[in-house]
Amino acid sequence: MAASLTPMEDAIRTKVTQALNPRTLEIHNDSHHHAHHQAMRGVTSKETHFRLLVVSDDFAGKGLRARHQLIYSLLKDEMAQDGGIHALQMTTRTLAEQEKHLERQQQQQTDS
Repeated sequence: MAASLTPMEDAIRTKVTQALNPRTLEIHNDSHHHAHHQAMRGVTSKETHFRLLVVSDDFAGKGLRARHQLIYSLLKDEMAQDGGIHALQMTTRTLAEQEKHLERQQQQQTDS
Protein backbone atom coordinates (compact mmCIF):
# COMPACT_ATOMS: atom_id res chain seq x y z
CA MET A 1 0.00 0.00 0.00
CA ALA A 2 1.35 3.43 -0.94
CA ALA A 3 2.00 6.06 1.70
CA SER A 4 -0.75 8.62 2.08
CA LEU A 5 -0.25 12.00 0.44
CA THR A 6 -2.19 13.61 3.30
CA PRO A 7 -1.01 11.94 6.52
CA MET A 8 -1.87 14.91 8.78
CA GLU A 9 -5.36 15.28 7.34
CA ASP A 10 -5.83 11.52 7.66
CA ALA A 11 -4.74 11.63 11.31
CA ILE A 12 -7.09 14.53 12.06
CA ARG A 13 -10.00 12.70 10.42
CA THR A 14 -9.28 9.42 12.21
CA LYS A 15 -8.70 10.86 15.69
CA VAL A 16 -11.60 13.32 15.67
CA THR A 17 -13.98 10.73 14.22
CA GLN A 18 -13.01 8.06 16.74
CA ALA A 19 -13.19 10.38 19.74
CA LEU A 20 -16.19 12.57 18.91
CA ASN A 21 -18.28 10.67 16.35
CA PRO A 22 -19.03 13.98 14.61
CA ARG A 23 -22.20 14.55 12.63
CA THR A 24 -20.15 16.86 10.41
CA LEU A 25 -16.38 17.01 10.01
CA GLU A 26 -14.92 19.41 7.47
CA ILE A 27 -11.17 19.65 7.14
CA HIS A 28 -9.64 22.39 5.03
CA ASN A 29 -5.91 22.41 4.40
CA ASP A 30 -4.97 26.10 4.22
CA SER A 31 -1.21 25.50 4.22
CA HIS A 32 -0.71 26.92 0.73
CA HIS A 33 -1.92 30.31 2.01
CA HIS A 34 0.88 30.39 4.58
CA ALA A 35 3.85 28.85 2.75
CA HIS A 36 5.49 32.26 2.31
CA HIS A 37 5.46 33.10 6.04
CA GLN A 38 8.81 33.37 7.81
CA ALA A 39 7.99 30.50 10.19
CA MET A 40 7.30 28.20 7.23
CA ARG A 41 10.58 28.80 5.40
CA GLY A 42 12.41 25.52 5.04
CA VAL A 43 9.37 23.44 6.03
CA THR A 44 8.67 20.85 3.35
CA SER A 45 5.33 19.66 4.72
CA LYS A 46 2.28 20.69 2.74
CA GLU A 47 0.08 20.08 5.81
CA THR A 48 0.79 22.71 8.44
CA HIS A 49 -2.33 24.93 8.61
CA PHE A 50 -5.84 23.52 8.97
CA ARG A 51 -9.34 24.86 9.42
CA LEU A 52 -11.91 22.51 10.98
CA LEU A 53 -15.66 22.44 11.39
CA VAL A 54 -16.64 19.79 13.92
CA VAL A 55 -20.30 19.23 14.77
CA SER A 56 -20.73 16.75 17.61
CA ASP A 57 -23.11 16.39 20.51
CA ASP A 58 -20.06 15.38 22.56
CA PHE A 59 -19.53 19.15 22.87
CA ALA A 60 -22.80 19.57 24.80
CA GLY A 61 -22.21 21.27 28.13
CA LYS A 62 -18.66 22.28 27.18
CA GLY A 63 -17.59 25.86 26.57
CA LEU A 64 -15.53 26.95 23.60
CA ARG A 65 -12.25 26.68 25.47
CA ALA A 66 -12.96 23.12 26.64
CA ARG A 67 -13.99 22.09 23.13
CA HIS A 68 -10.79 23.45 21.62
CA GLN A 69 -8.64 21.92 24.38
CA LEU A 70 -10.27 18.57 23.65
CA ILE A 71 -9.31 18.74 19.98
CA TYR A 72 -5.80 20.01 20.79
CA SER A 73 -5.36 17.03 23.13
CA LEU A 74 -6.47 14.63 20.38
CA LEU A 75 -3.93 16.12 17.96
CA LYS A 76 -1.05 16.78 20.37
CA ASP A 77 1.29 14.32 18.61
CA GLU A 78 0.63 15.85 15.19
CA MET A 79 1.20 19.34 16.60
CA ALA A 80 4.46 18.32 18.29
CA GLN A 81 6.01 16.79 15.16
CA ASP A 82 8.65 18.71 13.26
CA GLY A 83 6.80 19.86 10.14
CA GLY A 84 3.50 18.91 11.76
CA ILE A 85 0.43 21.02 12.41
CA HIS A 86 1.52 24.62 12.98
CA ALA A 87 -1.91 26.28 13.12
CA LEU A 88 -5.41 24.99 13.72
CA GLN A 89 -8.52 27.13 13.30
CA MET A 90 -11.62 25.47 14.73
CA THR A 91 -15.36 25.92 14.66
CA THR A 92 -16.93 23.53 17.17
CA ARG A 93 -20.70 23.17 17.55
CA THR A 94 -23.31 20.79 18.85
CA LEU A 95 -25.92 19.60 16.36
CA ALA A 96 -28.48 22.06 17.79
CA GLU A 97 -25.98 24.93 17.51
CA GLN A 98 -25.23 23.99 13.91
CA GLU A 99 -28.93 23.86 13.04
CA LYS A 100 -29.43 27.34 14.54
CA HIS A 101 -26.40 28.61 12.63
CA LEU A 102 -27.74 27.24 9.34
CA GLU A 103 -31.19 28.73 10.05
CA ARG A 104 -29.60 32.16 10.64
CA GLN A 105 -27.65 31.87 7.40
CA GLN A 106 -30.81 30.91 5.54
CA GLN A 107 -32.68 33.85 7.07
CA GLN A 108 -29.90 36.28 6.15
CA GLN A 109 -29.96 35.07 2.55
CA THR A 110 -33.74 35.43 2.46
CA ASP A 111 -33.53 38.98 3.88
CA SER A 112 -30.91 40.03 1.31
